[in-house]
Amino acid sequence: MNNNNHNYLLSDLSKLKGVGKKIENLLKKKGINNIFDLLWKLPKSYTDRSFTSKIKDLKISDTQTVSVTPYKYSFPRIRNLPNKVLCKDETGDLECVFFNSYEGYIKKILPIGKLVTISGKVSHFRNKYQITNPKYVSENEELIKSKHNEYSLTEGITQNIYNKIINQILANLPNLNEWHSANICKLFKNISWNNAIIELHKPENIGKYSSDFYKRLVFDEIFSSFLVNSEIRKKIKKIKKQKKIFNLKGQNKIISKLEFKLTNDQTKALIEINKDLNSPNKMFRLLQGDVGSGKTIVSLLAALNCINSGFQVAFMAPTEILARQHYNLAKNLFSKNISLDLLSSKSENKIKKETLKRLIDNKIDLVFGTHAIFQTKVKFKKLGLVIIDEQHKFGVNQRKKLSDKGGDNCDVLLMSATPIPRTLTMTIYGDMDLSIIREKPKSRKPVITYSKLDSKLDDVLKFIKKEIKNDNQVFWVCPLIEESKKIDHASAVAKYNFLSKIFPNQVALLHGKTDIDEKELILNKFLNKEYKILVSTTVIEVGIDFPNANVIVIENSNKFGISQLHQLRGRVGRGHKQSTCILMFKSNLSENAKKRINILKNSYDGFEISEEDMKLRGYGDILGFKQSGIKTFKLADPIHNSDLFKIAEKEIKRIENDNEDISNFKPLLKLYDRADIINDIA
Repeated sequence: MNNNNHNYLLSDLSKLKGVGKKIENLLKKKGINNIFDLLWKLPKSYTDRSFTSKIKDLKISDTQTVSVTPYKYSFPRIRNLPNKVLCKDETGDLECVFFNSYEGYIKKILPIGKLVTISGKVSHFRNKYQITNPKYVSENEELIKSKHNEYSLTEGITQNIYNKIINQILANLPNLNEWHSANICKLFKNISWNNAIIELHKPENIGKYSSDFYKRLVFDEIFSSFLVNSEIRKKIKKIKKQKKIFNLKGQNKIISKLEFKLTNDQTKALIEINKDLNSPNKMFRLLQGDVGSGKTIVSLLAALNCINSGFQVAFMAPTEILARQHYNLAKNLFSKNISLDLLSSKSENKIKKETLKRLIDNKIDLVFGTHAIFQTKVKFKKLGLVIIDEQHKFGVNQRKKLSDKGGDNCDVLLMSATPIPRTLTMTIYGDMDLSIIREKPKSRKPVITYSKLDSKLDDVLKFIKKEIKNDNQVFWVCPLIEESKKIDHASAVAKYNFLSKIFPNQVALLHGKTDIDEKELILNKFLNKEYKILVSTTVIEVGIDFPNANVIVIENSNKFGISQLHQLRGRVGRGHKQSTCILMFKSNLSENAKKRINILKNSYDGFEISEEDMKLRGYGDILGFKQSGIKTFKLADPIHNSDLFKIAEKEIKRIENDNEDISNFKPLLKLYDRADIINDIA
């Protein structure tokens, strides 16, 4: 096919010869919905059938190809016995053995007296060479005597069918016009997208990750993702808004009264946000900080400046308890003339109605709540800033909708306490401007981290008793055990029962089946020191301050990645006392596990930890990436291809600065499934 139409690649699987409803459904189950998706079904190995042997030279246990003439059928009438076909060449005899194959089928593929070429694994039984269920049988020896890719199979589809389908696609690849600039093409020795795809499927190229064809395809994938982000950023930057005019007296007055001094990173982030508020262009910024780095205070100071310029602010948190905590902090910080409210699902209807009326009448300056504050019935008189805490549950499309909902004059500030490596930040949050808070407040003492074997539980309990005596509280985390798709809370329940005997009436339990209201109740009681120990299967809400909790025990800690352990560790150390994190293990640690634990013991920098975590476990497991809802890359890897991520970023900046037309990239965006959002923003 010599056309320039990328639509062939986006066609339905039924367009392919040999793909009926059954195969189409099997492929769709694997997330393969069109021809393009099949291109990324890569061979994992290959069998070279280009050398044929004579029967006498066959090697047992090897997969080999041999040309033979069938001369006798043996179809036993007893169930479960295999069908056999005796074949020969001039050097000896070979038996083809078939389980679960019909006589008619066998006679069709192995006709008596016809020369056929077969291929399969050779065995030796009762002085005869055998091939059981030969993989390939054909009268056309050229068809078989070649290199055949071995694919990781979808149940119900044979290697033979896969090879036929993929070869058919490769033979019909359209000639697409080059979308990249000459400078970029030069980096990959000018190999075109088509040729790169063909090279990718050649058996001898399996695993050649540093070759030009592979890097070209990796770059396309990264670049398409970055280009969409760039277009969204451009679109938002074009939105003109009313500048927010304020002086910094109110902000500085609060800063001077704080018990701690803002860190340099906090001050820098606040300056960047204030500059955006004051700009004629809409703000779309992510405030990314490490656990306990003090993002909330920065966002509340920004909210105050927005209010002082005559606008309202909405502050959205992932859970009610966190929304309430932010609301209480704001009450303590702000003077009485700033009107605050909390929109809670638990409020009586009468109070809710009152709050909604006060919002539309501009009688509320700052409202806190969960996602409920974005319901259509919630209307503002003059919304100027939306702050969204722990927003990693939103993908690019949802963020775009949030930005639209507030209207042109509404700035958007998202916050995340999930530090992730730079290459992933570019991928997940490239549609936004970024402020990063790395350093922790000076008053925060680093959490001391120990690792203990389960057999040393008595030592841990002694330590816990001492801490409780000193009026401290403890988190005890038991990860969920997943057994055959059934999630088991038994370990947490057993630990709760065990600890309740030692510490009667002082232990609470939270697990996945605890309903939201009860969970809030338990967390509030723990916050008010009614319990000393909280046993939990779930990751305790990021961001909630339990200043009195200064010990966290994490069981089966090798089940967590180090980024997640760092997040959990951040639940303690929020007060002034020294805090401790105890990592429990069932048995002696592997070298890799020891390495991970040492990283945790020696570092308290979440960004550094996430880089190491990514090197150890791959990017798909990194917390922020998993939760971002982003489509996982097919080939690109932020660890091995970090150089290509940087080149893509640089090229995007060049396109932005030159204000280059991106219409030649449309096929790329369509192919890589980014077109829906581009159409949405166009």
